[in-house]
Amino acid sequence: MRVTFERPPDHVWGSILIERDDKVVYRMNAGPITGAIPHDLVHFTIEDAMRLPDGIWAAIAGGVVFKSMTHQSGRRPPHAADRSAALIRAYRDRIQHAELLGGFVEAAAAKPAADLAKLTTQWFASRPADAPPPDQARSAVAALHAAEARWREIPVGGTLTLDWPAHRSLRLARH
Repeated sequence: MRVTFERPPDHVWGSILIERDDKVVYRMNAGPITGAIPHDLVHFTIEDAMRLPDGIWAAIAGGVVFKSMTHQSGRRPPHAADRSAALIRAYRDRIQHAELLGGFVEAAAAKPAADLAKLTTQWFASRPADAPPPDQARSAVAALHAAEARWREIPVGGTLTLDWPAHRSLRLARH
């Protein structure tokens, strides 16, 4: 799946062009954009760095269409809305976990490395088994710092195009 993040002027609503492998194209509302890295690029970066097979971007690659997405072109598969709803039901906890990981890594990236253990304990106090291993968290923080630097270099009107690997897309269990 090819994902293009567009860099509008600061505080203007941005969008993301999503070209799925099935040739269906969506535009996703990205909210107001600033010089800081967009929220959806944070998730893309972290989920990619952590190799998440069941996060937000894996959901989109697998056929989930969130309310913030608008169909642009390409023939949608039969029963696409049903498939999207079924994937969300089946993976709701994992998608929410990806949201938690995104917030955690974003918070960790804003703090000194020495705070990682303390931050992990705080973020995952009620579910310590969901905490990422320290080396994986450090790797995701480094990837996020690199993505932030790359985003700052993109001029207004420019784009950042990234590819999401096909093998990391949600699939429904066969009955």
